[in-house]
Amino acid sequence: MTEPTTIASLIARGTCQLDSGNTAHDSAALDAQLLLARALGIERWRLLAHTEAAVDAAAAERYRRLLCRRAAGEPLGYLTGRREFWSLQFMVTADVLIPRPETELLVERALALRNSSTGRVADLGTGCGALAIALARERPGWQIVATDVSAAALSLAQRNAQALGVSIALRQGDWYAALGAEVFDLLLSNPPYVAADDPALHALRYEPRAALTPGRDALQSLRTLVRGAARHLLPGGWLLLEHGATQGAEVRGELVLAGFGYVRSHRDLAGHERITEGRHDQI
Repeated sequence: MTEPTTIASLIARGTCQLDSGNTAHDSAALDAQLLLARALGIERWRLLAHTEAAVDAAAAERYRRLLCRRAAGEPLGYLTGRREFWSLQFMVTADVLIPRPETELLVERALALRNSSTGRVADLGTGCGALAIALARERPGWQIVATDVSAAALSLAQRNAQALGVSIALRQGDWYAALGAEVFDLLLSNPPYVAADDPALHALRYEPRAALTPGRDALQSLRTLVRGAARHLLPGGWLLLEHGATQGAEVRGELVLAGFGYVRSHRDLAGHERITEGRHDQI
């Protein structure tokens, strides 16, 4: 008699498939569990509470297909439709970048630079809305505008805002074009900053290219943001930018040339310069 296919047996098989000869899957067991939970339409905790439960053939096939996609390099977030950021669960699709842990440093710096319970903040290139929504959860009194050139990204950001119980204003447009003549206390952005010919893009091939690279000049979007910021910042307002691990010095230089003061970079948990900020001082 054929042994029934159980949750435990599928997790074991999936872990082996993801871990076999592939050092990139350090979290093979966790990935296998999350993918099976997705295939079954249940939470991971429920999956682990019923490991001896039988799994029907249709769900096992859905799981097999998800495993094959993950083994080929597709990000886990796209396969599960979820990604945690700032201890919040965000819906993600292939229309947006998957939020990275290092980007939480932008949230930390924004909160540190403005202690007031009120303020006006713009998140430029919001994607799934992670930055804007995290700040709205921490500072309910802030007026937050989130912009993106992508209508699909804005639609997803709206769904995330509703699911997480916050209100943010969403605007479609390329960088400052969506802001009109408005001014803010804080401007922050995680723009594309990978050069179009950088080999690293291959590992990111499943994510939207426009959100990763501005073209051959990796600093193009960062320069646009620095040079246009003064028109949209109140005196004493701050511009905060995420950038590549080797781009800190160049971004600091751009900010100084644009007349910003208190220019400084901050390192992520891996020790890389990841966030650079500057204060707009009215002359």
